[in-house]
Amino acid sequence: MTSSIVKTICPFCGVGCGICLKVDGQQKLTGVEPQASHPISRGKLCEKGWSTAYAVHPDNRITQPLKRITNKFQPISWDEALSLICDSLKVIFEEAGPEAVGVISSARATNEDNYAAQKFARAVLKTNNIDHCARICHSPTVAGLKQTLGSGAMTNSAKDIYDTDLIVVIGADPTENHSILGGHIVDAHLKGTPLIVIDPRETRLAKMADMHVQLKPGSNIALINAMLHTIIAQQWHNQSFIEQRCEGFEALASNVEKLTPESVEPITGVSAELVRKVAKAYSQTKSAMIFYGMGITQFVSGTQSVIALADLALVCGQIGRPGTGINPLRGQNNVQGACDMGCLPNVYPGYQAADAADVQHKFSQCWGGEVAEGPGLTSLGMTKATLSGDFRGLILFGEDPVVTDPDQNHVKAALKALDLLVVAELTMTETAKLADIVLPAASFAEKDGTFTNCERRVQRISQVLAPPGMAKGDWQWLRVLAEKLGSQQLSWETSEQVFDEMAALTPSYQGMSYEGLTQHHGLQWPCNRDAPQGTEVLHRDTFPIGKAKLMPVHFTAIDEPADEQFPLLLTTNRLHFHYGCGSMTRKSPLLERETPAGVLFINPVDAKALQLQRFAPIGVRSRRGYLETRAMITDDVPPGLVSMPYHFKEAPSNQLTNTAQDPLTKMPELKACAVSVFPLPPNQAPKTAQQLWEEQ
Repeated sequence: MTSSIVKTICPFCGVGCGICLKVDGQQKLTGVEPQASHPISRGKLCEKGWSTAYAVHPDNRITQPLKRITNKFQPISWDEALSLICDSLKVIFEEAGPEAVGVISSARATNEDNYAAQKFARAVLKTNNIDHCARICHSPTVAGLKQTLGSGAMTNSAKDIYDTDLIVVIGADPTENHSILGGHIVDAHLKGTPLIVIDPRETRLAKMADMHVQLKPGSNIALINAMLHTIIAQQWHNQSFIEQRCEGFEALASNVEKLTPESVEPITGVSAELVRKVAKAYSQTKSAMIFYGMGITQFVSGTQSVIALADLALVCGQIGRPGTGINPLRGQNNVQGACDMGCLPNVYPGYQAADAADVQHKFSQCWGGEVAEGPGLTSLGMTKATLSGDFRGLILFGEDPVVTDPDQNHVKAALKALDLLVVAELTMTETAKLADIVLPAASFAEKDGTFTNCERRVQRISQVLAPPGMAKGDWQWLRVLAEKLGSQQLSWETSEQVFDEMAALTPSYQGMSYEGLTQHHGLQWPCNRDAPQGTEVLHRDTFPIGKAKLMPVHFTAIDEPADEQFPLLLTTNRLHFHYGCGSMTRKSPLLERETPAGVLFINPVDAKALQLQRFAPIGVRSRRGYLETRAMITDDVPPGLVSMPYHFKEAPSNQLTNTAQDPLTKMPELKACAVSVFPLPPNQAPKTAQQLWEEQ
């Protein structure tokens, strides 16, 4: 029996590893192997990548459209499903207008799917109510770096890890979610590159690091300001770089003048001596790379924290060269691409401002019709507006907000209150279970398209398998739905046509084509007339905004500190063997066996005070919800701090998490909320979230 091997890109995290899918003569996926020559993965895959075949296996897949009838789903045709959606949307339009409907697209879907989603919202529905999961991971990155540097993306390339003189990891553990890139960091460190880790938890990298700065959750700005104070006071800053390429230094220096390391010790919990050591190491090293994650962004001060990191890099001149830069680790495989495509309420593709008249005119002319003008709602704004009666219809694909958004009870109540909820998915997720219409989605292995990884590399994915049953790619069913609504705006025949239209309208993608992406293992944007082969390092000579902006920022305390009623602080984390809401990785028996279905990491001191043994059943309560799980006793979290992953629907940490938001990006504070923990009877198994819900 003949078989074939097709090159494509891993569908999990934002590293964008190259994989090969093996298909037999019966068109069955039989295996996965790494691409030996891929510039990022370098012939390696993590456990999630090796288990890709399970994620798209036909078992448990949704294969035909489904209509809710009371509490059951009935199979229907595509025509009937899209006709029902169309009729419902028309009723909402007539009664409440286009601002009462919206779209949530997916960081797991292709650039083509995401481009189609935002165009459908703006050109067909006539609303800027378009968002996706970057809202709750890296929206502060887009906002903060856009203000300071002019571009909200990773400035350097993954390969620079081997060319830098110092690696700083803050608020992230790349060995968990970005395992191949984390492996590069480990490899570089073992070969002699110094490593500094700044994190409340003692992560795998922290245990290896030359310096571990174990700060209190939410104190990032206080720490960075104290570092800036030290650098400027000791004249360790790069004066020539500041004079030539920055503005606002005097205001920044004035802001940190009195913020000595000693003054912030009570806030950060970090000794003044260690702050000075880290400040000297970073500022006096020839080249230093900063990598950061959601331990920076998922706070009410998320955007300000990103700005603080930018200030630090700029003051030290650690930007615009190989081995330097500010490098956000994007979580999902195409979260960078979904942002680039304009799946945000405030920007069109390429971060062109949605409220700018010239941008609206440009897209109106190119698309041949009127576009939305009013401000759009974020995903969390849609939830709030639903509960107030102002938002009534939602089309969503590839996201599971019931498991991933803060305050699960709040999210469920909103989704149930909608007049119309449409969900396109691979499997029946917790969100899909609440839908009025469920649509069968094609996986990454069943369609053509592109993904954009965290280093801005746009890469081709190739169809390997036929979609199961009646499943379709997202841009394909959006096209038909648009036609039913009387619009020809999405009348493409191939994914390449979608990409070509997007690239023509997006300055940073204008030099890209499917052929060029195939030839070069992808291309890093900006790729245009000035950079036909793409751009490995941003801001070499100038910034998109001219001079970079040094911006003073101030420490903001977390919204909900621990207190007598809720004496422990909860933070969230990822696990090495799982991904996102778990809908893909939990189909793999190899990954599922590695981790119990939901755990709470707790320090031995706190466990002893609560008389908890390892894996003891426990209840966890916050001001928003309650769940049951098991205790994992570990020194990786300090006393007073507990941590939970969010991959498990049985024990979803978002039953507990806080909806308090960053005022600019509406990022919820998922990294800090107050909880109480108490033991359950030793012989009582923890109840799942579904069981607890049914008991209410």
